[in-house]
Amino acid sequence: MKKLLITLVLIPFIGIAQTFENLDYISPFSNGVAAIKKGYEWGFIDPEGNLIVDFRNDLVATKTDNASYPIFSNGKCLIANQKDGVLYYGYIDKTGKTVITPQFLNANNFQYGKALVLKVEKETIGYNDIFKKDVVNYHYFELVIDENGNTIDHLTQLAIHVSPKDKDDKNPPAITSKLISENLVAVKGNNKKWRIKKI
Repeated sequence: MKKLLITLVLIPFIGIAQTFENLDYISPFSNGVAAIKKGYEWGFIDPEGNLIVDFRNDLVATKTDNASYPIFSNGKCLIANQKDGVLYYGYIDKTGKTVITPQFLNANNFQYGKALVLKVEKETIGYNDIFKKDVVNYHYFELVIDENGNTIDHLTQLAIHVSPKDKDDKNPPAITSKLISENLVAVKGNNKKWRIKKI
């Protein structure tokens, strides 16, 4: 009898979703989730109303036709963390776990199991005896990465001779290439013309 009573008491509580109030924005459902905003933080709910990614302030909004909110694409959502005054982009999965550590100066949402990212690499070109510091150049690379963050292909190389944190413009450098199919990427050249590259 005690076992039956405990079962009856628990049944009404199973499957009841959380209630959210005072939300600032609720996105349409896409890829099985909807983004919800409270204050300056975003989270994600599933179609049952369960909070699957808790509210956090590092989710990156994607511009759609008429709004801007975080999205999941190919099971990943963009995040951004600041380090030394510079935003670095990475990805989480639908549990909120970081699956690709923020390390890119800019990054696009995944498509076809791939993403376009902008990675900076530091090259030491000398040593300053007066300031006792290395003299460095920074080179930006547009890359195609796979779902584990591994580089599939180098698309462009732009030599920038200032540190990312010293840029006047605090917006991330633009990614000019675009994925056009599972195996093709369109790369824009310095002459503003496009070339199609197989990846």
